[in-house]
Amino acid sequence: MREGISRPVRKPTNPNFSSGPCRKRPGWSLQALDGAALGRSHRSKEGKAKLREVIDLTRAVLEIPADYRIGIVPGSDTGSVEMALWGLLGPRGVDVFAWESFGGDWVIDITNELNLEDRRVFQAAYGDLPDLGKAAPDRDVVFTWNGTSSGVRVPNADWITDDRSGLTICDATSAAFAMDLPWSKLDVTTWSWQKVLGGEGAHGMIVLSPRAAERLTDHVPRWPMPKLFRMVRKGLVTEGLFVGETINTPSLLAVEDAIDGLRWARDIGGLPALKARCQENFDRAAQWVSQSDWCDFLASREEIRSQTSICLKIVDPEISGDQALQAEVATAVTARLAEEQVALDAGAYRTAPPGFRFWGGATVEASDLAVALEWLDWCYHEVRKAARA
Repeated sequence: MREGISRPVRKPTNPNFSSGPCRKRPGWSLQALDGAALGRSHRSKEGKAKLREVIDLTRAVLEIPADYRIGIVPGSDTGSVEMALWGLLGPRGVDVFAWESFGGDWVIDITNELNLEDRRVFQAAYGDLPDLGKAAPDRDVVFTWNGTSSGVRVPNADWITDDRSGLTICDATSAAFAMDLPWSKLDVTTWSWQKVLGGEGAHGMIVLSPRAAERLTDHVPRWPMPKLFRMVRKGLVTEGLFVGETINTPSLLAVEDAIDGLRWARDIGGLPALKARCQENFDRAAQWVSQSDWCDFLASREEIRSQTSICLKIVDPEISGDQALQAEVATAVTARLAEEQVALDAGAYRTAPPGFRFWGGATVEASDLAVALEWLDWCYHEVRKAARA
């Protein structure tokens, strides 16, 4: 264990490393929202045009196929996933894969709320993946592409067969705009505005393949459907939902912010540029971890490590066997980082093992992340030294 580490001199230009809502794009200011349709109905011509612009820009930046439907829905990514689970599951058995808190929530909903009897649950501890090869092509599959609270992602979609008869429902909230999403493998994909593009909370996105839309009209759920989850009217898909006619009233201020983020993404080079920014952040973190004698990635294997949710654990041999002590040290270090105004909201998720989490999405500057990690090193040694005194 190194001693006598010098207090860093530089500080990040922006200390916001929250995993949601996330840092705004470089150069953002309130003036970016000057064009918002404030005081107007979301059903006015101008309001609907703003919502449609979000959909059209989303399709362009993410290269979503023309025959896939894109909708803006309430309740952030959680509302989007719930809408899919409640509206589509039931006619087939379902395989659920979970390896962190949010995937665990979908297990609870499918098991306890929808009470689907023909279900198989595959779960792994924080830091690892369950065996994705157990997914059956004749069953529906529910999974998270990137674990926001674990820093574990699926390495690819090769385990999803092209000739499947079941649907794939993918929670992609911290993967969209950061990683390749192979649309031919995904029947329902969800995310929120508050992640990679740094948008505001409360609004979700849902993308449906033609197969998913067909399920909507062929299947009538056996449970009552709340209004906020309904995508079908009189046996037909509610097509207005997918051109900007939202189910409930959206914030047109948040809509303007989403437009700003999407325009920024388009103007810097689209998805390839966004992915490159995320990868640069991850590479900076990986370089730092490789030189650390007390810290490592929570994700156990290189190929499953997230480029956006950079989750770190304490491997200092003097305290790694004592989880209570780890939690105490991690809490103190997180507080010190905030006190120094170098990294805010950098603690591990509340249900994750003790450690740290730095958002590395496209709006984060790699130089800021590198400086924040220098401070993490110094703060850890300061806290550890005080604990031993």
